[in-house]
Parts: sequence; structure tokens; C-alpha cells
Amino acid sequence: MTTGPMQAVREFIVGRNPQLDQLSDDLDLIDSRAINSLAFVEFIFLLEELTGESIDPEDLDLDDFRTLGALNARFFKEEAAR
Repeated sequence: MTTGPMQAVREFIVGRNPQLDQLSDDLDLIDSRAINSLAFVEFIFLLEELTGESIDPEDLDLDDFRTLGALNARFFKEEAAR
């Protein structure tokens, strides 16, 4: 069982997309609409809570949100290195 911040990210996405049986690390979350414009702001708040850091909208790159792998690399890479 996966624990930690990426599990919380998965639960957020699946909670809003119950039709997703499998949430692969390379699923394009934007193109598949797993994260839509309505949920995006709430998703940013979740990431801020999980990382303990503020996320400046000016610094956002949409590619950082495309896949679970990209999210992990952008927001949780330091934690994974510990």
C-alpha cells in the first residue's frame, strides 16, 4: 500500500473521478480531465498543504501537472530523496 503525499494526490483524483479504475503514473491528468479547471484550485491547495509551501500561480507550468510522475518530480522530489 502506498502512503504519503502521493497517496493523498491519488485519493484526491480518484475521489473526483470514481470512473477511474486504474490511475497509472503516466495518465495525462489534464487531457483525460482527471483534473479539470473546477478542481484545479482545490488541487493546488492540496499540494500546498502536502508540501508545506506556497505555490505561486505565476510559477506554474502545466506540464508539472500532466502526470503523477511529473507531480511527484516537481513537488515531492526532495521528500523522496530522504
